[in-house]
Amino acid sequence: MTRFAAATALALLPATAALAEPVAYDVDSSHAQIVFSYDHLGFSTGYGMFSGFEGEIMFDQEEPANSSVEVSFPVRSMLTGWEERFEHFMSDDFFGASEDDMVTFTSTGIEVTGESSAEITGDLTLNGVTKEVVLDATLNQAGEHPMEGEPWAGFSATTTLIRSDYNLGMFAPYVSDEVEVEISLEAMQADDSEG
Repeated sequence: MTRFAAATALALLPATAALAEPVAYDVDSSHAQIVFSYDHLGFSTGYGMFSGFEGEIMFDQEEPANSSVEVSFPVRSMLTGWEERFEHFMSDDFFGASEDDMVTFTSTGIEVTGESSAEITGDLTLNGVTKEVVLDATLNQAGEHPMEGEPWAGFSATTTLIRSDYNLGMFAPYVSDEVEVEISLEAMQADDSEG
């Protein structure tokens, strides 16, 4: 997230844009993924994914620091590629997850760091623990979707989590306590938004 538009595009905005407010964008669940990775005993890198999550981005193209994001998804939507690993992650050794257990992220502030980048600070609730995290985020593109004909935006972000902070530290440090997280998502302007 950045200026979310080039300076030349901003210059073309009508004078009334100065009064603009953030516009609601719904996360496109069919194009929303979180990939996580961790070192396994130094022999390999383990990967997993959460996909199809939901949320809302209040997107201010002119003043991106006024934007915000809120997303959530069930813990049991995790994909690991191996059923036994999934069941172990869902067991009491790790999440002890029921069907209702959710992961949530709610932004608390955005600091613009470049033409297409920002640091998004927010509260991540994972395994019943809430911690502040910072996402290094990038606006990939914003504009009319070539097939949908609607305003669309795409974002990516990265962060590093310490799994023991969320009571998920079994086998650390042999299996790395640090988990690398990569996020990629698209969002469409909500039907009831103006613009």
